[in-house]
This record gives sequence, structure tokens and C-alpha cells, in this order.
Amino acid sequence: MKDKKIVVTGGLGFIGSHLVESLIEDNEVTIIDDQTSGKLKNIKSFNKRNIELIRGSINDLNLKKIFEDIDYIFHHAALISVPESILDPLKYNEINVNGTLQVLMAARDSHIKKLVFASSAAVYGDNNILPLSEEAYINPLSPYAVNKVAGELYCQVFTESYGLPTVSLRYFNVFGPRQDPNSAYAAVIPNFIQAILNNRRPIIYGDGEQSRDFIYVKHVAEANIKACKSHVTGVYNVAMGRSTTINQLFEIINEIIGKNIEPIYAEPRPGDVMHSLADASEASLFGFHPHNDFKSELRETIEWFISQSK
Repeated sequence: MKDKKIVVTGGLGFIGSHLVESLIEDNEVTIIDDQTSGKLKNIKSFNKRNIELIRGSINDLNLKKIFEDIDYIFHHAALISVPESILDPLKYNEINVNGTLQVLMAARDSHIKKLVFASSAAVYGDNNILPLSEEAYINPLSPYAVNKVAGELYCQVFTESYGLPTVSLRYFNVFGPRQDPNSAYAAVIPNFIQAILNNRRPIIYGDGEQSRDFIYVKHVAEANIKACKSHVTGVYNVAMGRSTTINQLFEIINEIIGKNIEPIYAEPRPGDVMHSLADASEASLFGFHPHNDFKSELRETIEWFISQSK
């Protein structure tokens, strides 16, 4: 992708900032972010020559004006905490559903060439027919997951009814540099890394034999760009198609850091899915074939966390 004008909503966030980083050398990128969870420090080291930052909510801004002359939109702006969505479903619906609808309407009216929507494997819920293909039944177990289902369906309708090409990407367990370890709902990898670096014993809920399909954030950015450049529309899994148990993950992180910390095992959390594994083969339709080097990717992530503590 080269010499394009691109909008990344949520571009100051964990995944959004990596996407911006992948785009800015050859394109003009406008970031829209209200800084609810996105951070300016995530783009601090970037070449700002090709970046415009618009601070504000997708529900409040004049998106149609912003989207004038834009080629592509990557829509990542969202509230992302499953537990918080259960506590405040109206707030989540306003940002994640109404906000997505606002983006889609402005994209339609501005004749955007394509929109890529950040969805989630949360739409599958506790579906245990593994590996999960895009044809698997959806079973959202939280307002957040319902939000993502609604976003996918709105994208589908805007493609079919208005001719706006859209792709929805269902991310599995994304990890990498810039993932916030201080969030109350931080993912397992930053939690483990932060604890072990500080000689603390992290908590593993259950027996640790639950498994996840972890994917490095740079692969997710690559999938976004390839899906956007392609002619495909519809819904696609973005994952490695590889299963790793929480116990295995903990051992690898311990080994890389050079520690021998013991975890604390606690009762399983209600609603936690036991196993998650994707069939990501459909993503090959837009040329996504991620290289599998989990240990090196974890090492790079750990090195970033170490650099932040200095």
C-alpha cells in the first residue's frame, strides 16, 4: 500500500499504533482517538511527517468531513473490556455499536474504497468445536462480544446494501509491545511478563491447561493491510492456528527472562473459555500467511517491557 490517504480510528491504541507504524512510511495517515485507552507515547518514536492526529470521539466528530478524499479506513476505536461491558452495557453499546454505525455511514457517504473492522474471537463464546472456522456458530457471552457481532453485521449490510466494501477481522489472542500491563483487565502475557520481571508470582486461574491461540501484533497489522489491499469482503479469522496452554506460556516466559518463578493457582474464573483455537486458513484468500516464531516474538515483547522499566 503506497501513496494512499488512510484513517485509523483508535490509532493511539495497542493494535492501532502498530497498524499506523506499518502505514506511515508510504502513506498519509489520520489518527482519530479520544485517548480513553490510547496513548500518545505509543506513537512517540514515529515519523510524524505523515501523521495527522484528531483527538475526539467517533460519536462527536464530523466524520464525513474528516473522510473527504480518504481512500481507506481501519476502524479500531472501541472499548475492549469484557468485564467492564457487563457492568456498563449501555456505554459499550454507545461507543462500539453506535460509533461503528457512525463510521460506516460517513464512509458510505464519502465513497471510501474499503473499510476494515476490528472484530474479535469473543463472538464465538464457549463454542468448543475446534478449530473455530468462520462458519462456526457464534455465541457471544458478553455485551462486548455482542457489540462485535453487531459491528460485523453492520459491515455486511453496508457492503450488500450500499456497495461499501468491508472486511471484518476476528482477532484471537493478540500480544506484543505496547500492550498495557497496568490495565485492570490486562491480558495474560503482559501480566506474566510484568510479574516475573518484578519477582512476583502471577496468578493462573484454573489448572493452567486451558489453551489459547496467540498471535503477534505485527502479524495483525499485516493482516489488516493485506485484507484492505485485496478484493475480498466478509469475515475472517486472524490467528496463528496454533494452541498454547497457559502453563506452557508461563514456562517459556520464565525461560526467556531467566527466572524460575512459581505461579499461584486459583479457582477458575466464571465464564472463562477452556480452549480457543482458530482455523485461519481462509485468510490465505487475501495473502495472509504469518510466520510462526512464537518464542522470538515473546522475546521481542519482553525486551520492550524491559526497555520501558529503565
